Amino acid sequence: MTTPSPSGRVAPSQRVVVTGVGLISPSGSSADELWSNLSAGRSAVGPATLVPADAGPMAIASEAKAFSGKIDDFGELDGKLKKSIRKALKMMCRETQMAVAAAQLAFADSGVSEADHDPEGTGVVLGSDYMLTMPEDYIRAVAKCAEGDRFDYNRWGDEGLAEIEPLWMLRYLPNMPASHIAIFNDFRGPNNSLTMREAAGLMAIGEAYRIVSRGGANRMIAGATGTRLMPMQAIHSMQLEQLAPADGDPTKACRPFDKQRQGMVAGEGAATIVLESLEAAEARGATIYGELAGFGSSLVTSADLAGDTEAALGNSMRAALADAGMAPAELGHISAFGLGATESDAAESRAIGRALGSEAAAKPVTALKSYFGNLGAAGGVVELIGGLMALRAGVLPRVLNYQTPDPACPVAVVREEGVAAGGSLVASSVTPQGQAASIVATAAV
Repeated sequence: MTTPSPSGRVAPSQRVVVTGVGLISPSGSSADELWSNLSAGRSAVGPATLVPADAGPMAIASEAKAFSGKIDDFGELDGKLKKSIRKALKMMCRETQMAVAAAQLAFADSGVSEADHDPEGTGVVLGSDYMLTMPEDYIRAVAKCAEGDRFDYNRWGDEGLAEIEPLWMLRYLPNMPASHIAIFNDFRGPNNSLTMREAAGLMAIGEAYRIVSRGGANRMIAGATGTRLMPMQAIHSMQLEQLAPADGDPTKACRPFDKQRQGMVAGEGAATIVLESLEAAEARGATIYGELAGFGSSLVTSADLAGDTEAALGNSMRAALADAGMAPAELGHISAFGLGATESDAAESRAIGRALGSEAAAKPVTALKSYFGNLGAAGGVVELIGGLMALRAGVLPRVLNYQTPDPACPVAVVREEGVAAGGSLVASSVTPQGQAASIVATAAV
């Protein structure tokens, strides 16, 4: 049961901890591998292979190259589960495959035994980007209805649709990742799917955190999958977003908060975490990566629906800190959205000032997109995992490619090795439409 706190907010009845981590990312497929790459200052950005080589700024990208979509990418599985996932692969697009793999890796990492598994009390919340079809899925159907350089719409129902593969829609429905994960693992608890672009991952974690804290489930798997690299998503990025130029060294392209920043680098990935109550985790002797202490979200747009990054991020960070009962002075560090785009980084810097006030200029700021670019919905979750690993190690990874401070970004960017992580962090994500989410986490108890 939840009770009102003196501040008026609803205090959770259970403390919530992270007991498992799974990821498919350009910088690794485990928390340890991710931390190794961050600690070494190793960029995952390079020449793109998933889009044509002449695709302008998309010619550089951050790809999850270790993920082939084969069953071995899903971790150690028992015979029945392995057979079920392998059979269903043909019903999954790449984003769904990555999500399922990340969830299997996270659940295995949590060490939940068969005796501890509670199907009715275990649920899933999964975020995603827009899951868009591949051109080859409908090219035959379009060609069937073409007459010279014209498309005959009257022929679509009878002739065009007949060329669409029956499983086509199942591959791209955004609720399929959460559905597959629940079915494969017999998770019968709360289940939800969120499509909020970059904000979706932390929103999913926030919802799962609320569910566990109020006793709505004993265990939740939460996270997101995303891509900016499939053809249709790449077209959207090239049309609507500021992309770093592809000339020069790809590893130098993403420059969050630097005065010479020129845009984001597109990427792909998936990441999930396992959440459960501290009491349950301790009872089974689970490894604890950290504790979730607060969650906040905000949507701010203008009258013409243009997103307000500054206000949305500022609101969400302030709300997450209030939810955690944490004063700005108590915060260890900031895991920034850090897109590397000109106006986005400046707006985020102002948002940090809004949320932290006089403490803003002193709090260390990391920006892990400098290592692996914009992974879409998954980015915030990978960044949160990186932040938890930093809390565990006690030091922060430096921001790659940060050389020239920008007066428009008056934040304490981590540019040297050995900066202390502190005992807590706030991680944030925001969409171009002004949807923002923030999570406050603390070091393991």
